Amino acid sequence: MSCGEPHETDCSEVLDHLYEFLDSEMPDVDRDKFQHHFEECSPCLEKYGLEQAVKKLVKRCCGHDDVPADLRAKVMGRIDLIRSGQTVPQHDVAKAPAAPQES
Repeated sequence: MSCGEPHETDCSEVLDHLYEFLDSEMPDVDRDKFQHHFEECSPCLEKYGLEQAVKKLVKRCCGHDDVPADLRAKVMGRIDLIRSGQTVPQHDVAKAPAAPQES
């Protein structure tokens, strides 16, 4: 996605780190770069608005559920593995129980 205009921060970088921006999990200097990008790139701003709306909807619908304390750390660790090109160990992946088969 791109508006076709050159930007100081590339659209792909902005979209790759959109949730870090939404969750305020990036340094202020990067947040400022992203904010500037959104001001000049309407396709990225539109994507930002859509993802922000989805995030608010999920929070409203699911925000009251208690989450195990170590879940976030496990999820972030898996994301880091995937981003670095490593494979996620199969023994670590929670498997859903098999659905009962009808006779």
